[in-house]
Amino acid sequence: MRCELDHLVIGCKDLDQGSAWLAGLLGVEAQAGGKHPLMGTHNRLVRLGAGSFLELIAIDPEAPPPARPRWFGLDAPALQARLADAPVLLTWVVRTDRIVEAVTRVPELGQVLAVSRGTLTWRITVPEDGSLQFGGLLPTVIQWDGDLHPAAVLDDKGCELQELALAHPMSAGLVPMFRALRIAGPVDLKPGPKELVAHVRSPKGLVRVS
Repeated sequence: MRCELDHLVIGCKDLDQGSAWLAGLLGVEAQAGGKHPLMGTHNRLVRLGAGSFLELIAIDPEAPPPARPRWFGLDAPALQARLADAPVLLTWVVRTDRIVEAVTRVPELGQVLAVSRGTLTWRITVPEDGSLQFGGLLPTVIQWDGDLHPAAVLDDKGCELQELALAHPMSAGLVPMFRALRIAGPVDLKPGPKELVAHVRSPKGLVRVS
C-alpha cells in the first residue's frame, strides 16, 4: 500500500470569499467544482499539477443540514469564527487504492464513507465527529472510483505545489502513522509548534498558503 499527496483543503466562510482571497494570493481564479449532498458542502478547485489540486470548501447555504457532522471540522463554531475573518488551510488529502487497509493501519483516520459530487464518486476517511486529527496534520485518505481524477479536467493556470511543510509538538506520534501509510510527495514533517503551510509556485511567484 502507498498513499500519494492528492489535494489541499482550504476552508472558507463562503466560496466567493475564498475565491477572492485565493485570486489575490496566487493570481488565478478558482474553477467551479460542485456540491457534496452527503455533507452539505460545496467547492471550487485550482490545479496544482498533473495529479493534485487545491480545494476551496464551504458549507452550502442551499443544502439541508446533513445527518452527520460535516467533514474537516466545518461544524465547529470556533473554526467558523476563524473562517469569517479569512480562509484557512485546514488539512491535506492523500490518495490510495487500498483505503480499507489504510484505516486498518491507522484507525485514527476514522470511518470510510462513500461520497459523490456530480459524476465523480469516491471513498474517503472521516472521523465520526467530523474533526481534524492532529489539528489537520494527519491527512484524510481518499480512494477515487474509476480512472478520472479531478486535476485531469482542470485548466493549468501555472500553479504547482512545491512543498507541504508540517510541524507539530507531537510529531513523534505522527511519524509511525506516516510510515504506516507510506506517504509519497513533497511533504516535510518536523517537531515544533503546530504549522501547516503549503509552498505553491504561481503566477505571483512562490507563495505561502496557510
